[in-house]
Amino acid sequence: MTKPRKTSNALEIIAHRYGRDPAHERRLREERAKLATGDLVRRAREARGLTQAELAGLIGSSQSAISRIEDADYAGHSVETLRKIANALDLPFTISIGNHRALLARPAAR
Repeated sequence: MTKPRKTSNALEIIAHRYGRDPAHERRLREERAKLATGDLVRRAREARGLTQAELAGLIGSSQSAISRIEDADYAGHSVETLRKIANALDLPFTISIGNHRALLARPAAR
């Protein structure tokens, strides 16, 4: 009998511990999206050499609002605010819901 191999990969540990529960995977995708959004805003802001307060001034908001947007736990991202941030940072603004391959792979809902 061989010992199970040890891993430090968080996704493998979570999959082993919780299985492939669709509800859990959905929540994990949501958390990843929140983290990615905040991280993108922070990295883009810092690349432009702006403080949170300076970015807030450019979009007519407050420093605390920018701080919340950059927080991985924040779920209140509004499309309008993200559009303003993208414009202020001279970034393209796009929204994607799923992808065409995933849509084509599923049978149509009736």
